[in-house]
Amino acid sequence: MTNHWLVKSEPDAFSWDQQVANGIEPWTGVRNHMAKANLMAMRKGDRAFFYHSNIGKEIVGVVEVVREAYPDPTAEPGSPWVAVDMKTVGPMPRPVSLAAIKAEPRLEGIALVRMSRLSVMPIAPEHWAVLAEMGGWKGK
Repeated sequence: MTNHWLVKSEPDAFSWDQQVANGIEPWTGVRNHMAKANLMAMRKGDRAFFYHSNIGKEIVGVVEVVREAYPDPTAEPGSPWVAVDMKTVGPMPRPVSLAAIKAEPRLEGIALVRMSRLSVMPIAPEHWAVLAEMGGWKGK
């Protein structure tokens, strides 16, 4: 079974446009133990919404895990931090804003609202379906 996720990036640090230009990008720099555990749970083929945090605050695209967790090359050698490689799948036809997510009753309890500072989080299948519908995403 494929799992679904949401990954956040500040667009002034790493944007969707950079993800698209690079095609496959290591998802590095995660320094939170819960987010790290989520990275370690990702499997090849899992999909994630790409969310612009701080600026924009919206889901702008979809990426897919193409390499499972390995030592984060941006971390101190021997530290516990990991990275995964993400491949661009495609842009959201309509970006889904945080305001729209908060206003949608079917998304009550979603981690994006409950744990707003977490940078890598699981998305339940029913929430993925609602977010995909809101954004006009037709893929899996």
